[in-house]
Amino acid sequence: MDSSETKTRQQNVLVMRHGDRLDNFDPAWEKTADRPWDPPLIQAGLSRAFQTGRAFQTVLPFPIHRVFVSPFLRCVQTASEVVTALCAVDDDPDAKSSSDVVLIDPSKVKVSIEYGLCEMMNTLAIRPDVAPKDGIFSFDVPKLEALLPNDTLDPTVEPVYKEAPQWGETDPTSRYEQTIKSLADKYPTENLLLVTHGEGVSVSVSSFLEDITVIEVDYCAYSELRRPVSWRNESVTAGNFEVVTKSGQTGVTYIAN
Repeated sequence: MDSSETKTRQQNVLVMRHGDRLDNFDPAWEKTADRPWDPPLIQAGLSRAFQTGRAFQTVLPFPIHRVFVSPFLRCVQTASEVVTALCAVDDDPDAKSSSDVVLIDPSKVKVSIEYGLCEMMNTLAIRPDVAPKDGIFSFDVPKLEALLPNDTLDPTVEPVYKEAPQWGETDPTSRYEQTIKSLADKYPTENLLLVTHGEGVSVSVSSFLEDITVIEVDYCAYSELRRPVSWRNESVTAGNFEVVTKSGQTGVTYIAN
């Protein structure tokens, strides 16, 4: 094919919620936690994330090339489980979580932390009594990156948002929408998985599907977005995203307005 000819492909972006968080199952946990606003997953959440990653290999008609993840612990743990499942070699069908996987191929998927995928930084998502008193949400990024499967981290990636949104943001819709579009535009020839929070998944549907209201986003639920991408020489042109998955199909339930 002549290099000057226009080539077109579909770019796929999944936007996924984290797994089951500890504080929703053990309310007493936050009373002694150093970071009560940043709970980990329970074991069932780790397993759910791993099984979701495993399911991606059979239900998706395309591979996932790159993963971006919110710096909140529950999201990083979710991403670690999903990526392990995606990269597993000679996977044991009885494996329940990443702890049961012996060997992975880290060349299959690359991972990066993205502040633009953070939780809503307001009292709708984080109660004032557990939020940092000074309003500063700190993240030990090297420690979080160490939780990811070996050699899957891509240290060359520059995040869309260089730091966490400030506490008290009124509406994160534009942040989530911008992050989704910006990441897709940075990697137009790759399929992406964005691991975020319930509101991020909700925005990924409501921003690209007119006249609907999202009413529920389950743990590890995800939306599937798709758009055409064309390139000729060094010029890349992307179409608009469409929502591929239907209401309830992958754990995201919405209704027409």
